[in-house]
Amino acid sequence: MIFANHAHVFPEELKPEGSVDNLKRLLDDCGIDKCVCFAPFHDRFVENDRTDTPNEWLYKAIKDDPDLYGFGVIDFEADNIRDEVDRIADYGFKGIKMHPAYQEFDIDGEDAFKVYERAEELGLFISFHCGMHWHRLKGVRPILYDEVAWNFKNLRFSLEHLGGFHFYNESLAVMCNNSRGGIQPRVFAGWTSISDRDGLGEWTLTNEQLETIIFQTNEKSSIFGLDFPYKNADYIKYEMERYKGLNISDEAKENLFGKTLSEVLKLNLY
Repeated sequence: MIFANHAHVFPEELKPEGSVDNLKRLLDDCGIDKCVCFAPFHDRFVENDRTDTPNEWLYKAIKDDPDLYGFGVIDFEADNIRDEVDRIADYGFKGIKMHPAYQEFDIDGEDAFKVYERAEELGLFISFHCGMHWHRLKGVRPILYDEVAWNFKNLRFSLEHLGGFHFYNESLAVMCNNSRGGIQPRVFAGWTSISDRDGLGEWTLTNEQLETIIFQTNEKSSIFGLDFPYKNADYIKYEMERYKGLNISDEAKENLFGKTLSEVLKLNLY
């Protein structure tokens, strides 16, 4: 079985290619059984004058599908940030998607720390966008995730893209620096949109770098992700075959393709 992380889904009228139905077609095409879906960020709903919230929409969109699991998003304009986290848990979602550059919050900022604290209390997982995204780097450099892991030792989270081409070493340092104490493992590498198919792009990680993640951390700290709808089926199938050919153990590959994600979300799928 393959269980993937990191699919952005949208109401069809907002982004037709990102609909739940299109995601299901892509999963079938790629031979992927189950998937984590991220709610859209709040600005997309505001600019389209929707009266519901992204988390409310996602709950209704996937609640009857046994193969899709929801991650909510935080509205940083809300009056009470902790209540935002509570609402995500109330929907039965397993985690939160956070994007410091796009949402324009500092990784180590006061409001963000409120989210981490409550997520830790509720046992929610966080998938962070990790790396540059055309926003001021001062508050979003991957090294700042060390502050998250250091201050919240029972919070589990993934560094999606692992910093990409520019910040791979910083991100790996955060993983290795927090490999003792607290819950273990608690910092995970999100293998998402890191293809070498078109050369050394902004997000490319090489085979050697991927094998190094396993060697320097452990065989249970990497999670396969899609980045749907920004990556298509051909891209995803290419990456799946690349990962299968890496010089890592069969157990590490099974963990990468869903067993680790199932365990950290407490789903008992394997």
